[in-house]
Amino acid sequence: MIQSIVVIGAGTMGNGISHVFAQYGYKVTIVDIAQSSLDKGLTNITNNLSRQVKKGTLTEDQMSATLANISLSTDLASVAPKANLIIEAASEDINVKKKIFTQLDAICPDTTIFATNTSSISITDLAAVTKRADKFIGMHFFNPVPVMKLVELIRGIATSNETHDVIHSLSLAIEKVPVSVQDYPGFISNRVLMPMINEAIYCLMEGVASAEDIDTVMKLGMAHPMGPLTLADFIGLDVCLAIMEVLHNGYSDSKYRPCPLLRKMVAAGYMGRKSGKGFFTY
Repeated sequence: MIQSIVVIGAGTMGNGISHVFAQYGYKVTIVDIAQSSLDKGLTNITNNLSRQVKKGTLTEDQMSATLANISLSTDLASVAPKANLIIEAASEDINVKKKIFTQLDAICPDTTIFATNTSSISITDLAAVTKRADKFIGMHFFNPVPVMKLVELIRGIATSNETHDVIHSLSLAIEKVPVSVQDYPGFISNRVLMPMINEAIYCLMEGVASAEDIDTVMKLGMAHPMGPLTLADFIGLDVCLAIMEVLHNGYSDSKYRPCPLLRKMVAAGYMGRKSGKGFFTY
């Protein structure tokens, strides 16, 4: 039974995941290497909870109870062995993730389930650095986590039915909609989404239309809530490039080749919203 959860990473995804579990009564410890990151993450959670209170979807007492369920730590070794479930939400870098899971495997009980919030990296590859591949699964949440209902559950080649079923039930308990996916590059979401974004960037590079008009076509013609170039800016162009490279390398298919304009913009530091400039200026 899952009662205690450690979330590694206090960034946008990490604090969003922590927010949701704490809101539904789970004890959550957020771990990050920097106390400043932890403090910023907790501030974001507090602000998001305050917005829920103002909207009437949460009471003041529920907000207080949620915050009481959250602890902060910079010492992974002291808190990880006490958790039933560890969810890694660190940077989208396979070497960083492998280092974390190698460390965790050495200090956690055999019963601890490991999950990763990766949006594209192979679950099987990550699980291979541990001795518990059967207890390793992908839990791909979507941003903003408190709002978005979907969670992709990605089964590595060795993920057991028991592990899958425990995490599936847990997802339902926090009122998410879990979709089970096999471990192939990009899973479902990014295998479909990222080539569309990449093709929109090709259209811009080739002068087919302006960024505004490309987005307008997809919003008004395809009923998308936001255009692909706006969405790319929201995700982060560096993240989009990294996912396209995972797809390109994983399938060895030229249809996944990252657009040269995307590479150029990332090289220039144009990352989208987080840098103030991407396909649009913020």
